[in-house]
Amino acid sequence: MTLPARLPLLLAFDLDGTLVHESQHELPPATGAALAQLRALGVKVALITGRDRIPQQVAQAAQPDAVATHNGGTITLGTKVLQAAAFSPEELREVVTHTLPGAKVVAHGADGTLYVDPLDDLPAWMEGRATLPLSEWRSTVGIHKVGFYHSGVVQQAERLRSLHPHLVYTGAQAPYQNYLTVTPAGADKGAALVAVAQALGIPLENTVVFGDTDNDVAMFERAGYAVQSGDLALLRPYADAQVSGPDALAEFLQRLAQQLGSPGGHSSPPQSP
Repeated sequence: MTLPARLPLLLAFDLDGTLVHESQHELPPATGAALAQLRALGVKVALITGRDRIPQQVAQAAQPDAVATHNGGTITLGTKVLQAAAFSPEELREVVTHTLPGAKVVAHGADGTLYVDPLDDLPAWMEGRATLPLSEWRSTVGIHKVGFYHSGVVQQAERLRSLHPHLVYTGAQAPYQNYLTVTPAGADKGAALVAVAQALGIPLENTVVFGDTDNDVAMFERAGYAVQSGDLALLRPYADAQVSGPDALAEFLQRLAQQLGSPGGHSSPPQSP
């Protein structure tokens, strides 16, 4: 496919391994500058991530028009919530049931609380977060995502797929062999891209997405143009272009800004949502 280099245009970014280095909380300065240049030209920006929240520094630097968290299940446009997909109580009970001794299970509540089993030896990213035992979850609190940390998550994914094929499963393969994410039906990055593009009035063929791993496949399949960050083999068949990682992204974005700013680059005016 050809890179769309005219307005209206939507750029949608995964975070970890794409827009920022893994588990980091700040954009490389050159990337922030390139995004500012693109926004000044009228380009729309979306962040579509598996995380449950966007780091403040990233939000300030990227200034996204839309944000999708929980692998696309929760979508906001400014202060407006477009979608907040949650498991039914029955689905959640099935999802968290497992036979993986020593596994850590994390359920992400709509109230921002992390419901964890077992509630000890917590990873660094949970520091400062509200946490409760999974047994204290109440059915009045929606759960948007469940994560499993264990070497046997492949078997857990197979069991859940046989019981609930309509749910969304990512991870449980390289580079996340020991991590499985489960989200409600329709809560994937491809569906999020479609919803965001529609809300912003941008045709899908005028969308460019950036990602680095298996949970990005869904939006690669829907986008007008897909850019792989890194060299994960499973993503290559879906990508139209490739950059080596977050530090190389700025150069790609700068070239796009130059194309948009050249004569003919504004042949289609931006559309308002």
